[in-house]
Amino acid sequence: MNVAASLFDRHRERFEKARETCRTRASWSPFAEQPSLYAGHANARAAGEKAFTAHLGQRFEIDQPSAHAWVGEEVSPYTQEPLKALYPLADLDALFTAASVGIPAWSAVSPEIRAGVLLEVVERIYRERLFELTYAVMHTTGQSFNMAYAGSGVNALDRGIEALVYAMAAMDAVTRDARWERSFGSATIALDKHYRLIPRGVAVCFACASFPTWNAFPSMIASLATGNAVIVKPHPATVLPMAISIEVFRGVLRESGFDPNLVTMAIDTTVDPMGQRIIKHPSCAIVDFTGSARFGQWVEKNAHPALCFTETSGCNAVVIESCVDLDAVIRSLATTLSLFSGQMCTSPQNIYVPAAGVRVGSGDSASVVPFDEVVSRLAKAVEALGNDPKKASMIMAAIQSPSTLDLLNSMKETAEELGALVLAPHAYAHPEFPQARTSTPLMMNVSPSDRALYSSEQFGPISFVIKTTDANDALLQATSDVHEGGGLTAFLYSTDPAYVDKAEDAFARAGSQLTINLTGPMPLNFAAA
Repeated sequence: MNVAASLFDRHRERFEKARETCRTRASWSPFAEQPSLYAGHANARAAGEKAFTAHLGQRFEIDQPSAHAWVGEEVSPYTQEPLKALYPLADLDALFTAASVGIPAWSAVSPEIRAGVLLEVVERIYRERLFELTYAVMHTTGQSFNMAYAGSGVNALDRGIEALVYAMAAMDAVTRDARWERSFGSATIALDKHYRLIPRGVAVCFACASFPTWNAFPSMIASLATGNAVIVKPHPATVLPMAISIEVFRGVLRESGFDPNLVTMAIDTTVDPMGQRIIKHPSCAIVDFTGSARFGQWVEKNAHPALCFTETSGCNAVVIESCVDLDAVIRSLATTLSLFSGQMCTSPQNIYVPAAGVRVGSGDSASVVPFDEVVSRLAKAVEALGNDPKKASMIMAAIQSPSTLDLLNSMKETAEELGALVLAPHAYAHPEFPQARTSTPLMMNVSPSDRALYSSEQFGPISFVIKTTDANDALLQATSDVHEGGGLTAFLYSTDPAYVDKAEDAFARAGSQLTINLTGPMPLNFAAA
């Protein structure tokens, strides 16, 4: 416990900077966001790759209750070879029991002590396991090396610290002691009131297949910071990144004098999934789910009495009404449509364009670019990225699941039947991994009568350019689809201030973050993230 008591002071400066950043919503990270800027980059990267390779074909030993059986079905999207790493099959009753044991001692200490332990976890992952984690993410999700390092490494750790700040703020909002006085007739009654922060119990965190750490780190840290235990349920296809992370959590907890079973891992298989059973377990107190809308809706209906948080699929929208520089808009959209082959929760899918086209330029020199030309120029820009294997490997990376390729083939057939195919997907040759599972994007030209195709998320590099009656109809269609189908983020291009104001209100009511007139080197996805 003496070790734990000193950790918050060790990391206090970082925490205070994070708290200030949460208040101002500025851009800040305590970590090197590019691999080349990491201290001792070359040695750290080589050691990380060696550590990742050492897991292949081996049992990943975790000192937690298990069913005494070993399973593993991960396949690298880059080599399309099984990792052959094995993990202990979960015994749910034993995991929940073990997780509950450590909660009284963990929740009894001050929030600052818990925060110090969690900040040390973040530091250890960054300092000791970051490149190992990067390779594990790369060879389970299909992310490029740079994206795995940044998006699933340092930025996921950023999100963990952010969650800690808000958890601490929520606990700080509860006064510990109060003197309460009130007159009743001629008498004055005085009460000394004392308030306690009581944990809910055992939280279950579902880590998704395409970005496991991005959503798991903030979920785990928020639950642990508030005195709860966490059982992490990885997707069977991407276990290793979470196993590495959980090993660090457990190690720091043990060193700090706490029960390492405050963090455990529930492994299952695609043949025998345990998602419904773990949520309906009587000791499940919190559910954090990231994944498909179908199972997410089941979670939302069935998690009670557990506190439930879900992040599922959606139809991220783009409205192009007018712009100053159409080429800049096209470049930004092409990159964003291609980034990680559309396998991100912030990837745009539905692009709404008025039938008359897009007004381009300013003042008297402005002209209208017809709808068909807008579609053609966007398709050519996306196609150019796919035709350059080096660029494609960095931007598109690899396809996480074979089912995404199946969906692409099915949607291509549908597009051909409708006469709506604008850009056909095809595999590109990855310059480093000849066997990599890859695909360039599919693009379709549709109308609102085809809404059944695009009103729900089509996961992967699939986009729809939707011809609307006019600019007002484009906004109405886009916001209606977001409201009904969900959407984390939306993008608007317009030079009309009145139209921009209308769009801001409409997307806010629909429940989507809105980015306006953004072009340049930053991928559009980053605006919401």
